[in-house]
Amino acid sequence: MTKSSLQSRFTSSLFILPYLLSFCAFLLIPILYGVYISFHNFELLSDSHEFVGLDNYIQIFTPGTYLFEQFTVGLWNTLQFVIYSVPLLVILGLALAMLLNAIPGRIRGLFRTFYFMPYAISGSVMAVIWLMMFDTNAGFLNGLLASLHIDPVAWLTDLPWVWVSLVLTTLWWTIGFNMIIFVNALNEVPEDYYEAASIDGANAWRKFVNITLPSIRPVMLFIIITSTIASFNVYAQPFLLTRGGPGDSTRVLLMNVLDEAFKGKQVGSASAMAILMAIIIIVISAVQYKIAYGRKE
Repeated sequence: MTKSSLQSRFTSSLFILPYLLSFCAFLLIPILYGVYISFHNFELLSDSHEFVGLDNYIQIFTPGTYLFEQFTVGLWNTLQFVIYSVPLLVILGLALAMLLNAIPGRIRGLFRTFYFMPYAISGSVMAVIWLMMFDTNAGFLNGLLASLHIDPVAWLTDLPWVWVSLVLTTLWWTIGFNMIIFVNALNEVPEDYYEAASIDGANAWRKFVNITLPSIRPVMLFIIITSTIASFNVYAQPFLLTRGGPGDSTRVLLMNVLDEAFKGKQVGSASAMAILMAIIIIVISAVQYKIAYGRKE
């Protein structure tokens, strides 16, 4: 290897050095430290952090224990949110993208900005907006129902309306990201494919099924996986809108992890719950990838 080649590789490596340092400092090291903590009785207010091995994990999987209840209830509520939200985030995101592509180019940018704007606001602002929308006595939605002579709905305190509220809020808040990704994917599909299909007499549905969906398949998988991961990490919506209620019906796993760590001061068991949550997300993502690409074309 020549000296100029070594210099070129060294120079190229310098470009990724900031990212590599940030990755290690803010992701890799915290993950490894979290795994280390999960094997200890790590109390925030204690200087002694006794090594307990797999005891934290055993407690989580032992029926009747506090950790078992916290983990299973939180996991079940989180899975419900994933099941309710992910299909809508994917399907409506694609539908909005196709709708945008059908709009004349002169105003397309305006609508793209309009749909993407909610994604740029913070969780607290989102909560303020939707708390006013869902207010039982003076909210916009119940005011609209009243004008139609329909009884008011307790959006944030009764089942199943709390789930409807959380999913609706999530769609409004985050679907703009999926829409933009889908718009870029649709723009990459060659127009020649559609022209050839039109010559062969294919209708719009056939074009969508046989051209659009196969062409955006990698992007579709990316959206499904990222939406699933984001839905598993849901926190702001139930915490700010429902506080986990009514009862514990919308108390998601991440809320229990944070409460265990900062209210219960038990960082070791909270880390164990977080590690198990991460493993579940990885397994589900791997299954999704396997389903999408497991069979040979």
